[in-house]
Amino acid sequence: MTTATLLDALHQQADEFIGLRRDIHHHPELAFDEHRTSELVASKLKAWGYEVERGLGGTGVVGRLRRGDGTRQLGLRADMDALPIDEATGLAYASSHQGVMHACGHDGHTAMLLAAAHHLAHRGRFSGTLNLIFQPAEEGGGGALRMMQDGLFDKYPCDAIFAMHNMPGTPQGRLVLREGAAMASSDYATVTLTGIGGHGALPHRTADPVVAAASIVMALQTIVSRNIDPLQMAVVTVGALHAGKANNVIPQTATMELSVRALDREVRALLEQRIKALITAQAESFGVTATIDWKPGYAVLVNTPEETAFAREVALELVGADRVTLQGPALSGSEDFAFMLEKVPGSYLLIGNGAGEGDGHGACMVHNPGYDFNDANVAIGSAYWVLLAERFLAG
Repeated sequence: MTTATLLDALHQQADEFIGLRRDIHHHPELAFDEHRTSELVASKLKAWGYEVERGLGGTGVVGRLRRGDGTRQLGLRADMDALPIDEATGLAYASSHQGVMHACGHDGHTAMLLAAAHHLAHRGRFSGTLNLIFQPAEEGGGGALRMMQDGLFDKYPCDAIFAMHNMPGTPQGRLVLREGAAMASSDYATVTLTGIGGHGALPHRTADPVVAAASIVMALQTIVSRNIDPLQMAVVTVGALHAGKANNVIPQTATMELSVRALDREVRALLEQRIKALITAQAESFGVTATIDWKPGYAVLVNTPEETAFAREVALELVGADRVTLQGPALSGSEDFAFMLEKVPGSYLLIGNGAGEGDGHGACMVHNPGYDFNDANVAIGSAYWVLLAERFLAG
């Protein structure tokens, strides 16, 4: 089958899976609560002849299809969870659950992989094992880790694994690949500063945690400017600072919430070391004590060279050089597919969700109440997965 014929075939079946995507969008579910979505996915896969396992990572689903005598094993992953956001798109299929919406396109990712699953089950030409992984709780829940802890790669070993995410602001259907570090790590810290509270008119009788906190906020920025290689990426954000309730009372405590990101594993480790040391020393200099609760988040997402080169070849074959970015920029966002890539070689690519064409929803950034997945990507995204699977499992 030529790529033109493949694209035509996936376009012909696209309406069915666009309808499915919109159904999922209309019934969004938060992390580890994707019961309806996972049941829908599992029932479809089972009807198409896949071996299906439910419940990995809580609500995760894996569909396995074996064909021929090939020994290679491929993993393709899509995420299923929604976000705690009130939808404001005004679409006919907008969320029916107040305070929950598919604001990141996971409904589309699921639909693309299901469309590919249908085609591969009925018309796919390959020899080997295809593992389709539908993951819960990507949005901060670490669903990838939960599936792995439940034995994902022990039960379904993969020689390589791939995933795809939509990208608003990039022309619809454009495929963007990147070798090496592609998405940042994400760590979080809660800092509690404890001093001596007192009357605002008698500051000399206190140890003021607010003044210490203010100094720490400014000093933290010197870690990026003076401790990190200028050619490396690092972000230290103080997203919340809470202290006191009255203008004439110096409080006993102040708390700070930090978000920390890096695109290099060594930089990530250095950030933790320097942040802890700086906060402790700054606090001591103001006569207050600091307690730091460090919460490791997602790892740096690193695409392996051989698998990324292969993914590029598939993209070029499918849509041509004018619709492929061979080495796109790294992103400061985070993605728990990074944990899968620490265990299995593979690559994570982007598909353009739109740069302003159409109704504008596709160009709206993710995690925004006005966002919507671009349905035109269902055909091209599923065609990409079909071609990648057939090339990887070519006998």
